[in-house]
Amino acid sequence: MQSQFMSLERSLSRAASARSFVRWSSVGLLADRCRGLSTRQAHARCSTRPKRSMQLQASVKDSSDPYNAYIDKSLIVPGVAEGPLRGLSFAVKDLFDVAGHLTGFGNPIWLETHPPATHTAPAVQALLNAGATLRGKTHMDELAYSLNGENVHYGTPINPAAPGRIPGGSSSGSAVAVACGDVDIGLGTDTGGSIRVPASFCGLMGIRPTWGRVSAEGTTALAPSFTTPGWFARDAVVLRAVGSVLLDPASRGPLQLSRWLIARDAFALADPPTGKAIYDVMSANFTKVVELLGNPTEVEMAAPLAQEGLGTFVDWMGVFRVCQGFEVWHEHGAWVTAHNPEFGPGIKERFAMAAAISRDQVEAASAKRARIRAHMLDVLGSDGVLALPTTPGPAPLVNTPPADLDAWRTRLISLTSIAGLAGLPQVNLPVARVNGLPVGLGLIGPPGSDEALLEITEKLMAALTASHQ
Repeated sequence: MQSQFMSLERSLSRAASARSFVRWSSVGLLADRCRGLSTRQAHARCSTRPKRSMQLQASVKDSSDPYNAYIDKSLIVPGVAEGPLRGLSFAVKDLFDVAGHLTGFGNPIWLETHPPATHTAPAVQALLNAGATLRGKTHMDELAYSLNGENVHYGTPINPAAPGRIPGGSSSGSAVAVACGDVDIGLGTDTGGSIRVPASFCGLMGIRPTWGRVSAEGTTALAPSFTTPGWFARDAVVLRAVGSVLLDPASRGPLQLSRWLIARDAFALADPPTGKAIYDVMSANFTKVVELLGNPTEVEMAAPLAQEGLGTFVDWMGVFRVCQGFEVWHEHGAWVTAHNPEFGPGIKERFAMAAAISRDQVEAASAKRARIRAHMLDVLGSDGVLALPTTPGPAPLVNTPPADLDAWRTRLISLTSIAGLAGLPQVNLPVARVNGLPVGLGLIGPPGSDEALLEITEKLMAALTASHQ
């Protein structure tokens, strides 16, 4: 079986900050209706409209938030005295509601045009009820419609694992808050990779759960049939413990995954050094890995659907973009039209694309999406785990022009859309580095196999860590 891994290595070899904060000098003059809000929230909520958005950046550092992870670090809610997460802390992406506080959704005009939440999101409340303490709301991409983590209004959180490079989005602040050691758990959401990508870029463990297994109530979703709450941790034991709190036990699936499938066509989308780095780590610990995952079998995941126009993951990405874009405009188009927010580079173009998608286009794409899901379920069965690179390579540099990222983004979404289209769980394991920069191994399981993936993650990370000690 190890010869299969050797053939994979050969195929891989062929495959082809400035950080900104906002200072509001006039906060002391704001009306009483802004009391109790963070500085940034207060200005966006109460300032006049003409000089907004693009003028919100300022190069002022905040010593309490040196990595620019938070939009509101003053929001602290203690957890209960006892519980499985007692003594741990968490931060939440600014699309989760917390009663009495504003939800900003990564955009100051959204913050300005929505009232404070009346209820706390169940996912947030579950962590509090398990004993964890909430220590702030974190930055995110505008309306969650990016995978970069760069926000023109609030600046870019600094990636502690790769300074000068993007942290990944849209759950950028939550990832950075965990990566810098400020909190133990980062709560975010994943639509097209917004947990998995920042986890890979920041060298964290992260999970996109099976769609529907974690309550999305009290969140502002980008595209509801794709978006799911997920979380980050530095410690695999903590990652698994959070799953025991957030995952719905009634929808639990297979308890053991024993067929290790290697997605050869997914590895072909990665930069060769990234594929090799992941291979080297797994090969060096081959016996331990096989004990946990079984003997590896290489598969071409997309090729069997070639006759249906779905023979490559780039084809799958096209399906994802249409289905997601149509939902995005259905959910948020009316607000965008009414308020005409000044979106940053890339975000503006994506909303324009989403607005142009026709019902005929989405109906055709939805049929293809159903076919992709059926194919994935057939290949994985009840015991398969699919291995692939989480991202094509390490995090790109901050402020890389969007046009220069087009080819990269195509490969990135081609990888992340695999689990997203089928609503499947995927974990990121920070197992390797390329030139000192983190790259992650992704593992995708069948529906409801989240607990099994979290168990594998804990055991595999322990085995890999022990081999380096």
